[in-house]
Amino acid sequence: MALSVSALVLFGIICFIFIRQKQLKPGHFILAALFGFMLHQSTAAQPIQDFLNEIAKSISNITS
Repeated sequence: MALSVSALVLFGIICFIFIRQKQLKPGHFILAALFGFMLHQSTAAQPIQDFLNEIAKSISNITS
């Protein structure tokens, strides 16, 4: 759960930076947020979460 919250914050910050630099328009940001919301409710959500968890474990093992 902590990884998904961290990823959400990270992606939110990235979108905010793109909006501030005028590289991502607010409409695009809304579309990306809606896509993420719909993806979360799909059957692809669990494999994606498992993949992100494995990446986090790998990074954790490298840094420790």
